[in-house]
Amino acid sequence: MCENQERYSKQDDSLVEFIAFASLFFILVSITTFCLETHEAFNIVKNKTEPVINGTSPVLQYEIETDPALTYVEGVCVVWFTFEFLVRIVFSPNKLEFIKNLLNIIDFVAILPFYLEVGLSGLSSKAAKDVLGFLRVVRFVRILRIFKLTRHFVGLRVLGHTLRASTNEFLLLIIFLALGVLIFATMIYYAERVGAQPNDPSASEHTQFKNIPIGFWWAVVTMTTLGYGDMYPQTWSGMLVGALCALAGVLTIAMPVPVIVNNFGMYYSLAMAKQKLPRKRNKHIPPAPLASSPTFCKTELNMACNSTQGDTCLGKENRLLEHNRSALPLPHGTLPLNLVQEKQLLKENGCLHVKGLDTKEVMWKTAISIRKLIISNILD
Repeated sequence: MCENQERYSKQDDSLVEFIAFASLFFILVSITTFCLETHEAFNIVKNKTEPVINGTSPVLQYEIETDPALTYVEGVCVVWFTFEFLVRIVFSPNKLEFIKNLLNIIDFVAILPFYLEVGLSGLSSKAAKDVLGFLRVVRFVRILRIFKLTRHFVGLRVLGHTLRASTNEFLLLIIFLALGVLIFATMIYYAERVGAQPNDPSASEHTQFKNIPIGFWWAVVTMTTLGYGDMYPQTWSGMLVGALCALAGVLTIAMPVPVIVNNFGMYYSLAMAKQKLPRKRNKHIPPAPLASSPTFCKTELNMACNSTQGDTCLGKENRLLEHNRSALPLPHGTLPLNLVQEKQLLKENGCLHVKGLDTKEVMWKTAISIRKLIISNILD
C-alpha cells in the first residue's frame, strides 16, 4: 500500500508541475502578445467606407486592426485561462473565499473583455461600436495577469507579504512626502519672486513657477531625487529652497526604508526555512485516550512505531501530550503551573516519561514542531 501511495504521489507531483509550467507559459505568452499589439508592425490600417443615407457620397474612414495572428494567440491563452479558472472554482472547498481572493478577481477581469469583444464584433449598431471601442481601451487590464506569477515564485509572495506588513511605514512615507511637497512648492513660488528683477515684480518672465500647484510637480521630482530638469529655479533664493528640498527628500525616504528591508529579510528567511522543511503527507492519527481510561498516557505513546525520529510519530506525540496536559486534574482556583509542578503532576498521572524520553526533551521537540507550523501558516 505504501508503494502504491508513493507512486500516486509522484504522479500527482508530476501533474501539478506540468500544470504550473503550462500556466506560467501562457501567462508569459499573453503578456508578450499584449505588448506586441501596440507595435506598428502588427497594426494594419484599413480603409472603410460607410454609406450616408441622406448624402450623395460615402464617408471614408480609417481603422486600425490588430494582426489576426496575435488575436488567435490571445484567444488560445484566454481559453486556457478560462479552463484553469473554471477548474479552480469548481474544486475550491470555499467558493466565497475563492470569489473574494484578489488574484481570482484579476483573473476574471482579465478574461471577460475578450469574450465581450468577440461577441460585439459582429454587431453593426452604433451602441455596439461604442462599447467595442471602450473594450479596446480597457485592454490594459490584461497586463494584470502578471500578478498571477505570484503563484509560481516564492520571491513575489515574499514581496507581497512585505508590502502588507509595511503598510504603516508606507503610509508614514506618503504623509511626509505630502507635507514636504506642499511646503517646498509654496516656498519655491515665493522664493522665485523674492529674487525677481524690479521691472518684473510678478516674475512671469524669468521663472517657470507661475503658481503653487505647478510647484507640486517640481517638489515631487526633487524630493525623490529624479530631477527631470523640465522645471528648475533661476534665482539665488530659489536655488537655496531647491537644495533644502533635495536634502529633505533624501532624509524622508531614508527613514522608513530600513524597516521595510527588515520585513523583507524576515519573510524571505521564513520562506527559505519552509522550503527546507520535509513535505508531510496527511496520515490518519488516532485520537488520544481519555483521562478516565486505564491506558491513559501508556498505550499510544509507548507503541513500537512511535519513534522520536519521525515527523509523523513526533506529531502524534505532540498531540497526545497536549491532550493529556489538558485532561490533567487541577484543583479549583489553581494558577498556571510552572515546569517543576507540571513535571510532578505528569509523574503522578504516569506521563513523565514517554518511551524513555524525558519531559523536557518532549517539550523541546514540541516547540520545534510548533515553530514549523508557524512558518507554514505565515507563508501559505
